[in-house]
Amino acid sequence: MASHIVGYPRMGPKRELKFALESFWDGKSGAEELQKVAADLRSSIWKQMAEAGIKYIPSNTFSYYDQVLDNTAMLGAVPPRYGWNGGEIGFDVYFSMARGNASVPAMEMTKWFDTNYHYIVPELGPDVKFSYASHKAVDEYKEANALGVDTVPVLIGPVSYLLLSKPAKDVDKSFSLFSLIGKILPIYKEVVAELKAAGATWIQFDEPTLVLDLESHQLQAFTHAYSELESSLSGLNVLIETYFADVPVEAYKTLTSVKGVAGFGFDLVRGTKTFDLIKSGFPSDKYLFAGVVDGRNIWANDLASSLITLQALEGIIGKDKVVVSTSCSLLHTVVDLVNETKLDKELKSWLAFAAQKIVEVNALAKALVGQKDEVFFASNATVHASRKSSPRVINEAVQKTAAALRGSDHRHATTVSDRLDAQQKKLNLPILPTTTIGSFPQTMDLRRVRREYKAKKISEYDYVNAIKEEINKVVKLQEELDIDVLVHGEPERNDMVEYFGEQLSGFAFTVNGWVQSYGSRCVKPPIIYGDVSRPKAMTVFWSSTAQSMTTQPMKGMLTGPVTILNWSFVRNDQPRHETCYQIALAIKDEVEDLERAGITVIQIDEAALREGLPLRKSEQSFYLEWAVHSFRITNCGVKDTTQIHTHMCYSNFNDIIHSIISMDADVITIENSRSDEKLLSVFREGVKYVAGIGPGVYDIHSPRIPSTEEVADRINKMLAVLESNILWVNPDCGFKTRKYSEVRPALINMVDAAKLIRTQLASAK
Repeated sequence: MASHIVGYPRMGPKRELKFALESFWDGKSGAEELQKVAADLRSSIWKQMAEAGIKYIPSNTFSYYDQVLDNTAMLGAVPPRYGWNGGEIGFDVYFSMARGNASVPAMEMTKWFDTNYHYIVPELGPDVKFSYASHKAVDEYKEANALGVDTVPVLIGPVSYLLLSKPAKDVDKSFSLFSLIGKILPIYKEVVAELKAAGATWIQFDEPTLVLDLESHQLQAFTHAYSELESSLSGLNVLIETYFADVPVEAYKTLTSVKGVAGFGFDLVRGTKTFDLIKSGFPSDKYLFAGVVDGRNIWANDLASSLITLQALEGIIGKDKVVVSTSCSLLHTVVDLVNETKLDKELKSWLAFAAQKIVEVNALAKALVGQKDEVFFASNATVHASRKSSPRVINEAVQKTAAALRGSDHRHATTVSDRLDAQQKKLNLPILPTTTIGSFPQTMDLRRVRREYKAKKISEYDYVNAIKEEINKVVKLQEELDIDVLVHGEPERNDMVEYFGEQLSGFAFTVNGWVQSYGSRCVKPPIIYGDVSRPKAMTVFWSSTAQSMTTQPMKGMLTGPVTILNWSFVRNDQPRHETCYQIALAIKDEVEDLERAGITVIQIDEAALREGLPLRKSEQSFYLEWAVHSFRITNCGVKDTTQIHTHMCYSNFNDIIHSIISMDADVITIENSRSDEKLLSVFREGVKYVAGIGPGVYDIHSPRIPSTEEVADRINKMLAVLESNILWVNPDCGFKTRKYSEVRPALINMVDAAKLIRTQLASAK
């Protein structure tokens, strides 16, 4: 009986690691306390898997921040600006790379494939002196061993590591990262040798980039890397793990031809075509790690269906060669359903979180060797039947309205240039208008007020007054700083998706359903279980209240349908685009209510539009078509004088810039500073953009405060490729996770920089 877990959530069932990290960063606790919390979490995870009967238990999937950053530390690939002088990398250098410090910025952060997890992008070049600088993988293997648990150490494979990297800032962009393969393999060999010496019998290399559309030279690099490692790996069972999509035909051939490897792992949930590849040929002496339990969603597995798949695979490659696994790391799902006390019994029965998925994997593995738990399987079948027939899932009126959308592309009747002219007459904004992205710092007091209101410890009257007071404070601060288009700061909101989901039908919410987004930042994705509609207005009261406090334009703040979809656990019984159209209709109702209430600037955030892009090029155009259409549905009915903004953060946008233009928003604010202003290269290459645009002038994910000169320099770089009459000045993202002591000086410098450049532009005329 063989079962395997690709990886496991590291934050803890009640976000224990998050609180320990933030306490450490704030100087309230020391390294020892942080290490103790981490060790307790690792121990409980390993023991939980061992007790559930899992055979292949992963180690080194725990991280204090990010697994790619851990690999960077292992290779000693520390950018020079962090002043590291060799030796074992400690917390100071590690967290400076992740978060920046008072004197230097953090490394770039970007989306991990098409998930809502973010990784720290390695910065590499010909002069990097690689050295074995973090023994974490070996230390964790030994730590588990001391607890009586034999684990499979997990490393990011050398090819994926290089493909997920970028040339450092001072390195020519055409530099071949693969030229470094010969420099990093010796470090991998050292790690492997230490793991062998420590008693490891298996090792897992994660090579998720094999699911991308790789070129032949990249596949050759893969073959070369593992042939170079072959002699070092001898005596170890090697698993090469892939996930998130189908492995393309050529990559499959390359992968399954690698010598010295014991097994290959495939995502059979999102990789529906991989089954056919296996059928057409699989090496007879290898193990197949079959990812049939979904690591990225929260629905209970259809055990009967999965068992049929596993038995069919066994028929193709032979008995005892199939290992039951998760489709990917369980990092992307919630920790444990046991902690959910408020979900109703029926809905709860439809779900499985990480802890329950371990049990599902083990039940399938036992069934595959003839030890089927008939009671468990029968109960699972009942759950699936109940979900299919439940009246709470289908709303005929919603289905009908969404179906009627197919007859139009929902474009505005006028051009964006004409609309901007009409809006300027109404708004009368200066050149280079300043704004912020939406949220202001969520203080402990503010969180307490929301918590007490939810627990019915304070009255609605007291709650509304407390929130109004907070909005007034934020409005006055922005007026004092002379910001042009204001926001209300979103003090009433817990999360940009959860806040809306709580007010829409078809959504359910967890109490402890946290998933790591980056570092200590966790999100609590809603569960979309049924058809979506909007029973009543969601934001109009607060936006109108804020507008009544100022004569400046106040943005109405909404989250767009694609982001709500991509940041939720989505029902798997209908196509995703159908659910997205339903959400778009709900947001459309809200946009039109805001306009009727006198709000003249409305921002519809699509922070996650890029991250939903399928990994394979052949599937991307269909996704972009319905995603962009969903956005247009939300605002196609407004007057030309109502200005529609959207916001996007942390992603590579360059390859979808034409789809962004097709969204037909009046103004887009977009992350730019942390990714080394990659976005601007699109405009240097001649893409004509005529709508308003605000590439972020500073990174809010770092506590560092940029100087006026630094911001002015960024604005000048933008003016080299964008017209001054369309350029906006704004930060990269919202301030929710920052402190006022950081936000205030940064905004002072941002506004001063905008005014400085305005003066220079005026005198140049």
